[in-house]
Amino acid sequence: MDELNFRRQAFENPHSQEPEFIAQTTEKAENQQLISDLKRLDAKLTKALKVEVPEDLADKLILRQQLHQHHKLRHQSIFLMAMAASIAFVFGVSFSLWRMGPVDLAEHALAHVYHESAALQLDQNVSFNQVNAELASMKMLKTSHFIEQPGKVYYTSYCDFQGVRSLHLVLEGQKGKVTVFIVPVEKRMVLEQSFADGKYHGLGFEIDQAFMLLVAEDQHDLMTVKDEIGNTFI
Repeated sequence: MDELNFRRQAFENPHSQEPEFIAQTTEKAENQQLISDLKRLDAKLTKALKVEVPEDLADKLILRQQLHQHHKLRHQSIFLMAMAASIAFVFGVSFSLWRMGPVDLAEHALAHVYHESAALQLDQNVSFNQVNAELASMKMLKTSHFIEQPGKVYYTSYCDFQGVRSLHLVLEGQKGKVTVFIVPVEKRMVLEQSFADGKYHGLGFEIDQAFMLLVAEDQHDLMTVKDEIGNTFI
């Protein structure tokens, strides 16, 4: 199920139990948050629409008047909800189109390093078999893998490159740590062979249907890890 169909179904029925819908919900934190928000809204509307029926006549007369007002308000609520859903749908379409635009890999790589700076402080002592298991779960990188340990791997996690599920690693260089992003190749991606800002240097190259983005403070570490990947990744 693509993003557009997922969002359309989410607004129509956030309680859907369709396997594809549930899988899409659990795939991303933002999808889980959207479904959670819609379910809360649905619960509030359901609670607001519940009216207890009194037993005595006087209360029944009052109830009749309340029901008339309720129907009027309900029609207004449905109209407002339809408008809100339409606005949300347009926003979702616009957001999806934005995610389909060109992806500057260098810009995203640097932004990820700064945003997930805590990854450089961790030492999970990751084996290449664990990295291969994570690669195997990615649709476009199922056949890509390391044939042996590419040096010490401190950290591994999935990350998002504008809608493209990618792998985030931290490897050991000779002078410091090197962040490595393994991104499935897509035509809309723009790859720069070298990039930098005031703190970090970056290197980009393509290997076996994957874009490799390396980021480190020391340029020599980039070449060291690139050679290591070239010898172990197929």
